Amino acid sequence: MRQRLPAIGLCLLSHILPLALPLALPLALPASAHAQEKSATVAFRQLLAEHWARAEEEKVFFRTDPDAFRPDGALPDVGPEGRARREAFNREVLERLAGIDGDALDGQERLSYRLFRYERETEAASYAQPGHRFPITALFGFHSYFADAPANMDFSSVGDYERLIESFRDYPRYNRQQIANLQAGIDSGWTQHCTAMAGYEKTISRYLVDDPADSALYEPFTRFPQTVPVRERKRLAAAARATLADAVLPAYAAFLRFYEGRYAPACRKAEAITSLPGGDAYYRYLVRYYTTTAMTPREIHDLGLAETQRIRAEMDAIIEASGFDGDFRTFLDRLREDPASYAASREDLLEKIALIAKTMDGMMPRFFGRLPRMPYTIREAEGRGAFYASGTSDGRNAGVYFVNATDYRAKPLYTLEALTLHEAVPGHHHQMALALELDLPPFRRTLYHAAFGEGWGLYAESLGKEAGFYKDPRSDFGRLTYEMWRANRLVVDTGLHAFGWTRDEAIAFMLENSALTEAEISAEVDRYITWPAQALAYKVGELRIQALRDRAEAALGERFDLRAFHDVVVGNGSLPIALLEDLVAEWVSHQGD
Repeated sequence: MRQRLPAIGLCLLSHILPLALPLALPLALPASAHAQEKSATVAFRQLLAEHWARAEEEKVFFRTDPDAFRPDGALPDVGPEGRARREAFNREVLERLAGIDGDALDGQERLSYRLFRYERETEAASYAQPGHRFPITALFGFHSYFADAPANMDFSSVGDYERLIESFRDYPRYNRQQIANLQAGIDSGWTQHCTAMAGYEKTISRYLVDDPADSALYEPFTRFPQTVPVRERKRLAAAARATLADAVLPAYAAFLRFYEGRYAPACRKAEAITSLPGGDAYYRYLVRYYTTTAMTPREIHDLGLAETQRIRAEMDAIIEASGFDGDFRTFLDRLREDPASYAASREDLLEKIALIAKTMDGMMPRFFGRLPRMPYTIREAEGRGAFYASGTSDGRNAGVYFVNATDYRAKPLYTLEALTLHEAVPGHHHQMALALELDLPPFRRTLYHAAFGEGWGLYAESLGKEAGFYKDPRSDFGRLTYEMWRANRLVVDTGLHAFGWTRDEAIAFMLENSALTEAEISAEVDRYITWPAQALAYKVGELRIQALRDRAEAALGERFDLRAFHDVVVGNGSLPIALLEDLVAEWVSHQGD
């Protein structure tokens, strides 16, 4: 399925925004060619429009960032009928797509065609896989995404609140369907690992409250904006409390009973997803899906070992240069024990994060020719450590860099620069906000390839050195701890699912090589067990992006323009690695034109 896409021609690159140098104008096409191009363009645009309309109706957007989930009226149909309906429609789309000559398209239209075909073929493959049986992992679940979503939503009208209440009313049906998916997993043996999911019931029970007004879902009804008439507020708040009490909270209680009474006892004993019948094929599919490459588990494993060795050498060099007389683990312990490694309070942590973010904001024009208009904010998040949630294409929701500041001692100051550059700018906010503003088909503006997105986020961490961050050796060491963490993932994820590693062996490897605490490592390993292959995307993507830059610099020498290179990489939305490689190669080849 994941064949390398063909190189993109000159006429495509003439439409990529922005380019460092203008390209030569293409030769005039004969009238018949123009007619063919027009016919293909009309047919393709019509197909894209129909597909997007169906996606909006279904409220299921293939390959989007899960943190972008926002309940807005009726919830998606995640039952067998919904899946069958979407599979049939996708099959129809592929058949129609085969009748459109992609080579007759020009510019961004040609790139959109190739990307759309890739996505529809990937979606077709997904229906043969058991992914729908895993709506929960050690890291998240459908129930937590639903409960936490309103914190990153704009509510400025009566209609906004009414649609959220509609989502509340629909949640019991959605909950039943997800429970049925989990039951299908039980019936077929496709369940999550016992130890990795230990204590998971707490992620459900935390949302069960006696008073609906104490629910996280009720929070938007405590902060009505001025645009909502006072006379409507009491009605909306009462309706929300009643619907939470009558529909949502009972559904959460039902899910808790199901999880404790049926799912947890049916958990699988072996760590590897490959221990299940058909698990080998499923893991290979997941590796292709998340990395968007043809790399094998062995290639990824060996790459992770090599990167672990390289990064460890750089860390050891910092330790030696500091004059510290001790080994790697002792140095880590000293850093963790030093009070200067931590903020004095949650407010202090947020202020330090904000200063880093704002400092990088001012440096962005040095590295990019085009910046997004959409701003971002920093907001506290309970439970998860730190993550980014994108804004919306209508401009009503800004991007949000979420940080669990309450547990401020879990965020060492020496890692703050790398963390902030990854989640905010030049990392996730820059790439996602820019994509939403591009003059591209809607499916490209919201598309999220983990290898591209997380790879760029990790690349953004390293870019901080050129921006003047990491001047403190401890901060540079902190950056390397993040890079080591992602390198270890390549080894451990493949070790668990392809090479027979146990959970204890995975933990031991990361204890030996990473800077994470044992508690953090246990949580990480449980994530890899219950969300196979996703963690591979970070390092694979970062190394491919860095390799593209290295090749471009070597080929262009003094003609290399870093701002233009970055604009090409992030200025076309989220792309699979092979397509990104072809895109950059064509850009390089035309810099002398």
